Amino acid sequence: MKEIRFTKFLILINGLIPLLLLLWDWYRQRVGANPLEFVTRTTGMLTIIFLLLTLAVSPLRRLTGANWLVRFRRMLGLFAFFYGFLHLMTYVAFDRFFGLTTIPGDVVQRPFIAVGMLAFFMMIPLAITSTNEMVKRMGGKNWSRLHKLTYIAGAAGVVHYWMLVKSDTRIPITFGFLLLVLLGYRVLARYAPKSPDPSLFPHA
Repeated sequence: MKEIRFTKFLILINGLIPLLLLLWDWYRQRVGANPLEFVTRTTGMLTIIFLLLTLAVSPLRRLTGANWLVRFRRMLGLFAFFYGFLHLMTYVAFDRFFGLTTIPGDVVQRPFIAVGMLAFFMMIPLAITSTNEMVKRMGGKNWSRLHKLTYIAGAAGVVHYWMLVKSDTRIPITFGFLLLVLLGYRVLARYAPKSPDPSLFPHA
């Protein structure tokens, strides 16, 4: 139990380090000629990274047999939501200056914003149901079905990023490839034929 708590503490610290570095760069005025774009892209990338880390837990657990990894999945997911919230608030505060009535028109003119908001709104129920109590209330199967939205949120996040960068699409394509690998493994693990139990066959 102490090892689990210590590992969670390490994840917490490492999850906050990017934010601290971002704030430090902002304070030192090392965020480039367009600070808004720098902060927006950084928080957006961190959101996708933590989403991918969340989705990577189950494959790693199955491949390595390290079942204890599942204890950190929800924490990684909450970090994805946290950076997604910062990403959205950067847009609302520094692009729209809290002019909420201007957002619908901006979304129509810039469709990539709508895709990004869709990704974030799908993460809200995932964050709300991230506690052990909510798992018990919903039941394991229902909770698992709901949290498959993580893949859709991840895909929407990658598309949002791809639409945003327009020209140099190497990073969003890389994110998309990693997402496909994680989803492909899940499909294979579910539908691939299981290896027969050696105990069912007589020894030679």
